[in-house]
Amino acid sequence: MEPVVHQIWPRVWQRLHRPLALLRKNHSGCTHHSSFAPSPSPHLSRPRSLPLVSRLYQPSNLRDVGPDSRLQGEQTCKSQRLMQQAGLVYPSNPGCYYYLPATVRAMEKLVRVIDEEMQGIGGQKLDMPSLCSADLWKTSDRWELMGKELFRLKDRHGSDYCLGPTHEEAVTTLVAHQTTLSHRQLPLLLYQITRKFRDEPKPKFGLLRGREFYMKDMYSFDMSEEAAYQTYESVCEAYTRLFTRLGLRCVQVQADTGNIGGTLSHEFQLPADIGEDRLLVCGSCSFSANVETLPLDQTNCPKCKTGSLAQSKGIEVGHTFYLGKKYSQMFNAAFSNTQNKATITEMGCYGLGVTRILAAAIEVLSTDDEIHWPDLLAPYQVCVLPPKKGSKADEASNIAEDMAYSLGETLPSLKGEVVMDDRTHMTIGKRLKDAKRLGYPFVIVVGQGALEEQPKFEVICQKSGETMFLSKDGLLDLLQIVETV
Repeated sequence: MEPVVHQIWPRVWQRLHRPLALLRKNHSGCTHHSSFAPSPSPHLSRPRSLPLVSRLYQPSNLRDVGPDSRLQGEQTCKSQRLMQQAGLVYPSNPGCYYYLPATVRAMEKLVRVIDEEMQGIGGQKLDMPSLCSADLWKTSDRWELMGKELFRLKDRHGSDYCLGPTHEEAVTTLVAHQTTLSHRQLPLLLYQITRKFRDEPKPKFGLLRGREFYMKDMYSFDMSEEAAYQTYESVCEAYTRLFTRLGLRCVQVQADTGNIGGTLSHEFQLPADIGEDRLLVCGSCSFSANVETLPLDQTNCPKCKTGSLAQSKGIEVGHTFYLGKKYSQMFNAAFSNTQNKATITEMGCYGLGVTRILAAAIEVLSTDDEIHWPDLLAPYQVCVLPPKKGSKADEASNIAEDMAYSLGETLPSLKGEVVMDDRTHMTIGKRLKDAKRLGYPFVIVVGQGALEEQPKFEVICQKSGETMFLSKDGLLDLLQIVETV
């Protein structure tokens, strides 16, 4: 009996009418078809669920990024230009964007990775209102402190509200209303992934600095300062694992607590030339900091005392704060301790810019004309290109279709991850250029080689830039290691 990986799509050749000479012997003496053979009637035997490029909503008339485009007045960067040219986003008004289907697929994958890491350290997911009462913000004195950054509005009764840029007040009020919270339930880590709103004075760089964006914000409640620091460290470690999984070389830097407050803060910065944050990094030890936290004339490392601090730029993609009792005290978020006495909790808060991570990753990983996604986040992992209609290899079109359908059946990790570029009126070269620009990690070109006695498929790996010619078994060996979420 052959291994499963070699039992590949046994089909008859009704539509190709190929001779029996195209059958070959495998090593065990059994016969195998020489390529991905088509099923007699794919539209009857399979549901019509294969994503086709011709049907993907990536409108070409939205792609122009020039002086007359909808980006006029906004400062552009590589990620903003590439994402709009590829039909991934479209600006609606300054700092706000339509996220088109491919971007939503990538973002949903990122959310799944974040969920895995947050729930892995005990995080529980909830959803809080975006419409926040002004009374809560006035209680914390941030109604005035946040100033014009808050989107403020009144309801028909004249009551004041804001669109939440962050939810410290809301979550602490929620926990405070649970009068039976016990020390046995701590640490309590509550998080959400939702839209946030900030009235940026100068939105720029696309999804890197907008007025409406997606963010993961988590809030921790602990029974002691020592326990709160342990939670803080566990979240920082989870963030480090997250960025490692995404292949992003983020730096954890000492940071200012700003208007969030608290006594300890770190930023997770992705080094980039367009980064708006200035960082100081020691060449001799692991110390790094935002310049806001050090004296202007600081040149030596305050940690090792001997290393010199080099300046660089970064994009902030995550931020952690140890809040202490700043919010829990004012909203009376208490728990019953081991002596059954009411005690105020120790808090922390932890943010990740979801849409900012997407854009920042494209910014640092991509070339000037091709999007490179983190491996886990590519909207589709594989794009199959059938031959041009009317070409010498046109007979292989059915093989390409069968391959596109069957990859997800044979390799479960690729289920829903294969798209076929069915625009066969276009040349392979033009479609290949589009595939590279959109950032599919693997592009499979089904051409004349698929019809040979020992069929070969051209495979382009975007990450390495390598082009390979593989047999069907070699192709499966390559694709079965693809990691998805």
